[in-house]
Amino acid sequence: MTPAPASVVSEAAPWIAEGREPTIGVAVITYTAKKMLPHCLPPLLASPLKPRVLVVNSSSNDGTVELAEEMGAETLVVPRRSFNHGMTRERARQALGTDIVVMITPDAYATSADMIGHLVTPIVDGTAAVTYARQIPHTGAGFFESFAREFNYPPQSHVRSYDERSKWGSFLYFCSDSCAAWSNPALEAIGGIGPTLTMEDAINTAKLLRRGHRIAYVAEAVVHHSHTYTLEQEFRRMFDVGYERRRQKELLLDSGGDEKRGGSYVKALMGRLLRERPHLIPYAVVQTGAKYVGYKLGYNATRLPRHWIPKVSGQDFYWTSEAFDLREGREWGSSGGRVAG
Repeated sequence: MTPAPASVVSEAAPWIAEGREPTIGVAVITYTAKKMLPHCLPPLLASPLKPRVLVVNSSSNDGTVELAEEMGAETLVVPRRSFNHGMTRERARQALGTDIVVMITPDAYATSADMIGHLVTPIVDGTAAVTYARQIPHTGAGFFESFAREFNYPPQSHVRSYDERSKWGSFLYFCSDSCAAWSNPALEAIGGIGPTLTMEDAINTAKLLRRGHRIAYVAEAVVHHSHTYTLEQEFRRMFDVGYERRRQKELLLDSGGDEKRGGSYVKALMGRLLRERPHLIPYAVVQTGAKYVGYKLGYNATRLPRHWIPKVSGQDFYWTSEAFDLREGREWGSSGGRVAG
């Protein structure tokens, strides 16, 4: 990896030249998250860095906002129709206005109050413009959600740059806003976080890396985070991933397609199952098939009747949202959330 140019470092970390410590904010993106806040907020609020902690809620009206304020966090409520993975995070980072902003979901539980300190260190010292944490499964998680965390979040930290495209392939831009930290000046330089169906983390990582910045995976920053998906949820989730990756093909797939990374995952998965739990291999085959078909269908969604796409997507709220109006609504000739057939 070649050293980052001085201009790139000064863009992402201007506080170094100014001789001051950067300010830090945390945006917790929530919807019906009242039960999660007692597990998510305490280690964030107890960080020795004393960050501003902002709970952003998409009008769930379930007591999330009231509990967040009671626990000591700031709050920001956005209309449900305005929620979008990209646009809501953009509103959060602008509302915080800190030098560094940590994006985290309420189901990601930091294992210690030092998590934020570890996560932001590569940004503070100018090594990277974006970092993401190691994710380990929640207590009681099953084999498949645990294996996915082990595969994608190893115990060794590393830094990636755009000049390593041949080494990393499509994994080059991998990031997870379930727990990631961003240099706000660097995000400003790429125009902020725009509307998207999903994958706002990978999209903005790709933009930053193309600009010469680095991404750091910080294994010392650890959060519990995992999901148990049904086969239908796996299919719909991967449909959305394929749909967005096709839209962002020139940006996200310039270092190779997803097949190589996906093949490595399946090979490692089957190897582990063969050694330890061969009785789960039939389910793994079905699960892999559901994910693959979902991805391929989403990737080729432009060949589907347009009114089918929202019905297959895993995010029904997106297709009646402001973000939809800003993108597909204009392209498809519909507005106000009305989907053209």
